[in-house]
Amino acid sequence: MTQQLTGAATASGTRTRWWRDAVIYQVYVRSFADSDGDGIGDLRGIEERLPYLAELGADAVWLTPFYASPQADGGYDVADYRVVDPLFGTLADAESLLGAAHALGLRVIVDVVPNHTSDRHVWFRDALAGGPARERYHFRPGTGADGGLPPNDWQSVFGGPAWTRVPDGSWYLHLFAPEQPDLNWENQEVRAEFDAILRFWLELGGGGVDGFRIDVAHGMVKAAGLPDIGTPEQVRMIGSQTLPFFDQDGVHEIHRGWRELLDSYAGERIGVAEAWAPSAERLALYVRPDELHQAFNFQFLRCPWDAPAMRTVVDESLAATASVGAPTTWVLSNHDVVRHVTRYGGGTTGLRRARAAALLMLALPGSAYLYQGEELGLPEVTDLPDELREDPSFFRSSGQEGLRDGCRVPIPWAEDGPSYGFGPGAGWLPQPDGWGECSVRAQTGNPGSTLELYREALALRRRLAGLGDGPMHWLDAPAGVLAFARPGFVCTVNTLSAAVELPAPGRPLLSTSAPDISGESVRIPGDSCTWWAI
Repeated sequence: MTQQLTGAATASGTRTRWWRDAVIYQVYVRSFADSDGDGIGDLRGIEERLPYLAELGADAVWLTPFYASPQADGGYDVADYRVVDPLFGTLADAESLLGAAHALGLRVIVDVVPNHTSDRHVWFRDALAGGPARERYHFRPGTGADGGLPPNDWQSVFGGPAWTRVPDGSWYLHLFAPEQPDLNWENQEVRAEFDAILRFWLELGGGGVDGFRIDVAHGMVKAAGLPDIGTPEQVRMIGSQTLPFFDQDGVHEIHRGWRELLDSYAGERIGVAEAWAPSAERLALYVRPDELHQAFNFQFLRCPWDAPAMRTVVDESLAATASVGAPTTWVLSNHDVVRHVTRYGGGTTGLRRARAAALLMLALPGSAYLYQGEELGLPEVTDLPDELREDPSFFRSSGQEGLRDGCRVPIPWAEDGPSYGFGPGAGWLPQPDGWGECSVRAQTGNPGSTLELYREALALRRRLAGLGDGPMHWLDAPAGVLAFARPGFVCTVNTLSAAVELPAPGRPLLSTSAPDISGESVRIPGDSCTWWAI
């Protein structure tokens, strides 16, 4: 029964291609739900809250890393890929969570971190000792008269040089923190090990995982010879930079191999690329028919609240993915970026725009990712005490502005309590005063709340034929307004602060701010989105 729920093959053997229009909810494990009172979210806490996600209307859950890790970068520094870190539970807890999710009809996607390991990984310890595992990483002699300068001018995403010197005088590469040495994917032992890791999780009790989100999927292959960039600058994960260590053509061979591995399992298991490509066309290469199933659309995430800019991003994204027969995957927030309520201006204005952007995203063709707490309208927490921050980029130069802790604050479930229902005690990062007003319990049953807006939108998305994976075309609209049609459906978005009048497209189904209909005309409030039945 579990295989029927989680797999994509029906009893008749037809394939559903479930990922093409799925709504996938991202859980940042340490900040979702704490079951044991240690202040850190865990797998049991997630399992207890799975009914909430099923009732919300999610099709799948993506879990951030919960593997054995020193936690130098929130678990993205993995010491053992087959062990659950005691902070988060046990392997039995993982199996139990998988079984519970599948029983609710929820698929489970887990992170895999193949670009780098932890410096505590047994391989890297051997490498430091001069053992054969050194070939599985990028060790190079230094430059300068005594080898005291880094091998090249590459900079870490987190700020500072991308090289660290070890006692024997050689240097190792780390595109992120020094505790995250990059693997050498030219080494066949690295490739074989990750094939085995994927199989381990695909075959785990509870039905196995339904897919993998591949961290830094664009960074696993470096240009031959590790050439200088020539103009060293702070490296951005988000942007249009062309770099010798990101988006190299060689990564596609790896992803093709993983696609073959995934396809060898029943149930349409999927691969999702976290790929920061310089263009929509380059991003589309990751989702060609023989590669991965999805790739995050960060161009959409980065787009300002501006109708012409949004239309351009939507057009370019749809055209690029259509060229390879893949769905577009939309996302507004995640654990690495400032929450979109704050990016769109913060306060009531930011919340209005964020609610409208959510309805826009859910009306577009393809799949959508929701980041935990966005359905509650949570803003970025910008006043965390420096001594409580854990994001390594905060401590290394100006890497990524050091703002990732602010989107990782534990989410509120109740109006009161030491952590607003996150757990029996205080959470690992402090929540703002009054955050109980944003909690699940406070918003449940309130027809004007952001939570109920998401619930209704996801329910409508499931019921309406043609939403998700299907055609769309733009409609004429005044400046500042986006209007497009799907089968039996129209979406209008007013990105201006003032109301705009236009012909009523049909019967209103759902709106972030109620439109004023007069005869055949309608006034669309500023910073709002409305769905219409036609």
